[in-house]
Amino acid sequence: MPSTTVRVHAVCLIICVACLSLASGIAAENAGSQEKGSVVAIEGDHTRGYTLMRNGQAFVIRGAGGDQRLDVLAACGGNCLRTWGVDAVAAREGKETLLDVAQKHGIAVTQGLWLGHERHGFDYGNAEQLARQRREVEEAVTRFKDHPALLTWGLGNEMEGPTGVGANPAIWKEINLLAKRIKAIDPHHPVMTVVANVNPDKVKAIQQHAPDIDILGVNAYIGASGVGKRLHEFGWTKPYCITEYGLPGPWEVEHTDWQAPIEPSSRTKAGQTFVAQTTIMEDSKQCLGSYVFLWGHKQEATGSWFSMFLPSGEKTPRVDALAKAWSGTWPANRAPILKSADVPCDNRRVKPGQTMTIHVRYEDPEDDPLTYDWEVLAESTDRRVGGDEEKRPDAVPGAVTPSARKGEVDLLVPRTPGPYRLFVTVKDGKGSAAVDNWPFFVSP
Repeated sequence: MPSTTVRVHAVCLIICVACLSLASGIAAENAGSQEKGSVVAIEGDHTRGYTLMRNGQAFVIRGAGGDQRLDVLAACGGNCLRTWGVDAVAAREGKETLLDVAQKHGIAVTQGLWLGHERHGFDYGNAEQLARQRREVEEAVTRFKDHPALLTWGLGNEMEGPTGVGANPAIWKEINLLAKRIKAIDPHHPVMTVVANVNPDKVKAIQQHAPDIDILGVNAYIGASGVGKRLHEFGWTKPYCITEYGLPGPWEVEHTDWQAPIEPSSRTKAGQTFVAQTTIMEDSKQCLGSYVFLWGHKQEATGSWFSMFLPSGEKTPRVDALAKAWSGTWPANRAPILKSADVPCDNRRVKPGQTMTIHVRYEDPEDDPLTYDWEVLAESTDRRVGGDEEKRPDAVPGAVTPSARKGEVDLLVPRTPGPYRLFVTVKDGKGSAAVDNWPFFVSP
């Protein structure tokens, strides 16, 4: 019996070893079949120029800020998106992250790592706040560093403040500390920090106190095409990206005499976006690419100012303009184009209760039938700075009555004095739309 028992135990041991060996082989095979994390590096120097290399291939960023309609982004020739923080990645239905969705569409991601703003109560001299922020950054980097869609880290966004000089050494020293920690955890993805435009003092402070930053990201609007020239003048020798651009912001345009910003037309905004993209990329030596703002929808002064999509998902003429700039061709279906507008109340003071006829004419490049939705909203009173969240103003019920003619409406001027805007949303029923608005003031 003892000898039989020994033989049985020996056989069992051989079987177990074989099973473990087989299991190990299967695990190794599965691991080899999984997608590996990306490897991104910057090659070149200031004299020869810089090239962003992704998995051994040159990568020019044709990017967008936002996390919506990645199918459209890819179809238009875009290859990258930018987020501002980890929340946008984690807040997805099911188990898929935004990085997973981007990977499916062949889109790379500049993953934002949100840093505190002093105007929100963050103190760069507070050890407890800094320690908590460092932990959050390190946890995010550890979590996402091996994802194949990852392109670069976007460390902060306008944490120096959207206005002012932005040369506080404490901020840039902390940025440098974080950049070092990120690189220690993840040596395979460059670190970019993002600022609100540039000036000599800000650039000098970054160079002096944050030398471990690989890329400078610059948010610029009316002056986006001149950022490269200014950086050269200020002595910036590392690569840079334009991380938000597209058209003038509400703070950069003409205002009515009651201080309402005058929004460019949908057609004008498309042209501004196209020109900005093409001129930005003229600096092919130092500029690694750009991210248009905003690939999505948000309320900022108005709901249409920066939004490249309607809340219901339709794309606007700005998306078409980007497709042309990125790929050289127009999309198969283009948004309606504003041709003329007869709006008697535009940028004027009007009397309460009066009625006037409004007429606009849009053309659709594919001759799709168009629908028109009209609305009067009170002028926004929840104006913020730096892109902080704003509340959409209330609509005025019964202010517009469509007529039998296409593109025409009768406006009943509100009886309550104050500033308003008349909006029209024009849809082609094929996934494209245009939005325009005209400010007016009701005087008693």
